[in-house]
Amino acid sequence: MNTKSEFLLYGLGILTAILLRCGVSLHPYSGAGKPPMYGDYEAQRHWMEITVNLPITDWYRNTSTNDLQYWGLDYPPLTAYHSYLCGVVSLFINPEYVSLTKSRGYETEEHKLFMRYTVLLVDLLLFIPAAVVYFKSVYKKNPKKSLITPSLGTLLTLLYPGLILIDHGHFQYNCVSLAFAVYAILFVCTRRPVLGSICFCLALNYKQMELYHAIPFFVYLLSTCIPKPGQSALVGVTRLAKISGTVILTFAVIWAPFLINVSSTFDVLRRLFPVARGIFEDKVANVWCTLNVFYKLKLYIGNEQMFRYCTVATFVAVLPSSIDLFLRPNVKKFVIALINSSLAFFLFSFQVHEKTILVVALPVMLYLPVEPIVCFWFLILSVFSMVPLLLKDELMVATISLVLFYIVLFYIICEYRPGCNNEMFFPRYDNVIQLISDTKKSGHYRLLLRTFRKHYKTLLTMGRSLLIIASLSGCALFVALILIFHPPMNYPDLFSLIISIYSCFHFLAFFIYFNFVQFNIPPAVEDIKHFKFKSD
Repeated sequence: MNTKSEFLLYGLGILTAILLRCGVSLHPYSGAGKPPMYGDYEAQRHWMEITVNLPITDWYRNTSTNDLQYWGLDYPPLTAYHSYLCGVVSLFINPEYVSLTKSRGYETEEHKLFMRYTVLLVDLLLFIPAAVVYFKSVYKKNPKKSLITPSLGTLLTLLYPGLILIDHGHFQYNCVSLAFAVYAILFVCTRRPVLGSICFCLALNYKQMELYHAIPFFVYLLSTCIPKPGQSALVGVTRLAKISGTVILTFAVIWAPFLINVSSTFDVLRRLFPVARGIFEDKVANVWCTLNVFYKLKLYIGNEQMFRYCTVATFVAVLPSSIDLFLRPNVKKFVIALINSSLAFFLFSFQVHEKTILVVALPVMLYLPVEPIVCFWFLILSVFSMVPLLLKDELMVATISLVLFYIVLFYIICEYRPGCNNEMFFPRYDNVIQLISDTKKSGHYRLLLRTFRKHYKTLLTMGRSLLIIASLSGCALFVALILIFHPPMNYPDLFSLIISIYSCFHFLAFFIYFNFVQFNIPPAVEDIKHFKFKSD
């Protein structure tokens, strides 16, 4: 693909991404017109209200003017600062948007437009540029036999339905923390650990769910501090001092207003890790929700005990990937380790939400150019796992439209990507005809085995395609089921639970697969297929 075509593709991709975001924002949002708590839209508005009207020491504290039971702040300080900035703009436009205790459930058309613009703005300023820069910087120009180009990887990332639906439909600001995470991954992959540490601290201090990515960052950066053969120990110590000093300083700056006294610090921490809320709330596609069908965890095991079980299970699940990354360090494993770590947290950790699958989806999107088929499959399943939530928000029309658009787009990319004629999603027609012809000629089982060995790539592609089609057909069937039929009176959550269990088994299979992929990458190899990084 020449430079002019690539530039045109980037331009069209970004414009299409903006158009789809604007289109989804015309749909309903979380809690629209549903008092007394409304939903995430009201939560974001309420945080703007309390941050511009209350002293900073009261943001996370229960007071007469800040009832923590009504959408109290439960994200780290950077989210609070962002809410404050949006609140200042709200005051300038219309003070009624954030009038203390009087603006609950405020839902005028002008305010909805303002709120939608705040999400679109941070998406335009942070996430979209982050995706473009990442794929342009990390992935080199691929040879003719490459799978997809960086520009096509960027396009598939920007048009991922899950993030569009949650941020611009349901209403959240996930694009902020995910954008910082992308920059952090970019800097680590391009050998800039200090900048990577700063960006990851920003991501973690915007949403604590970025802890899902924390272990690979810690393990890989620590492995870079171990002196290589022929290097002085001072080199490793210096690197470690720089990285640790950067992390401490970044945290200190962000948390400074809450470090004045111990009470303020613990007020924030208690809100960030609310153990009392239980192992999960709504139906979520993880192991505990699935096990709860057969053994009622919430009834027989206390929260604190369950928290310990989840912590141990998560640690055990993420341990193999972490040990491999540390003992056999290779920057090419880093993104895969992020997938494995975040999947382990999603499947086994405490207080997981449906929307948290976006944290897993991020490194999967970044890995798209390497294994587009598997990554595409995962991304579709991630959206499917959120169907009960999206249905509750009346976003199913937008969901089905975006997913169908994404599937068609991916098929076009697979079949008509420039300069590449190898099998990718569907086997080539002439190869299938040749396989059938050779199979008919093979009378003896030994000849048949020889034929299968000869056409193993075609058979592999056919098997994978059939598996994906069967899996996605199951998703379509369950979506049709939940849209057409009402669940039994005695089991109102039956369809949601089926979707969660179906998704959970898929995520477990992906977890096993990506661990297998990571362990099959040897240490310190400069280039793995077309996943090329700047050398050390």
